[in-house]
Amino acid sequence: MAEPRLATALWVSAYRKRLDLAGIPAFVTSRGDETAGAVLVKVAQLDGTARLLTRRYDFMADSTRWEVMADGPEREVDEVVSRERRSDPDLWVIEVEDRAGRHMLGEDGLL
Repeated sequence: MAEPRLATALWVSAYRKRLDLAGIPAFVTSRGDETAGAVLVKVAQLDGTARLLTRRYDFMADSTRWEVMADGPEREVDEVVSRERRSDPDLWVIEVEDRAGRHMLGEDGLL
């Protein structure tokens, strides 16, 4: 039986709250579909580099996990985000700012 999906807007709100409690700044830079929009998380390390994460479904494992979609100079990561936004108007983009690259996506409840 498939597990129920949380509305995207609610997930984004809970994620931002968890980051806030850890003292990690995060901003919604693109607001997508409230119910079922996909989410990209850009982690800016404040040194000119960034990593872009996306949630993918693994059919073989029947599970969802976060994967790196782009990694490198922040300008190049921003270009990937722009391309994705043009192709998916329902896309959410969250920008996390942390010198250590922390994003908390591996923690329970954030898949």
